[in-house]
Amino acid sequence: MIKVECDLVGVSPLSFSKKVISEKETGELSDAFEERTWKERLHVTKDGDVFIPPNALKNCLTECARYLSESIPGQGRQTFTKKFEAGIMVVEPLLLGIKADSKEVQKERLFVSSKGKKGGGERVWKNFPTVLDWRAHAEILVFDPALIAKPEKIEEYLSHAGKFIGFLRFRPRNGGYYGRFEVKNFKVNKVA
Repeated sequence: MIKVECDLVGVSPLSFSKKVISEKETGELSDAFEERTWKERLHVTKDGDVFIPPNALKNCLTECARYLSESIPGQGRQTFTKKFEAGIMVVEPLLLGIKADSKEVQKERLFVSSKGKKGGGERVWKNFPTVLDWRAHAEILVFDPALIAKPEKIEEYLSHAGKFIGFLRFRPRNGGYYGRFEVKNFKVNKVA
């Protein structure tokens, strides 16, 4: 097993859309509810630190591998997709180094589908927490022998994922442009 470490530096804003758990208070209007609860859409540690969930990075890499569908040399039609699906794991949250109540977290008010889906239906105003400048340290555990032998493939896929997959709400893979990033300080460490 190896552990890959790198810094992901945002080249576009990061926007959060986690489900709001709070219930409307008796007689509370929708706009007042949105104003009171919009920061609940952030992913936050118990200490108030904003983070990107570990599985967001894993899914980002897996989606990139599926998108590229690159064949593994010498293995017929087999692609790297399964190697990324089963052969890597991200355990630690990607901390952004900011607190949920800081001025770096801004409110973005948008007129969106009430059901959270593209297209028709009723539209409503919703507030989404957005971070304009961000960076996070990432650690990826690699178990698959093909990826251990070629850690540069992980760096390559991370680089592609930052350009056309992205993280969280309104990312490129879903037709948006938020959540894009560059890879910096890529290191490979052997783990016993």
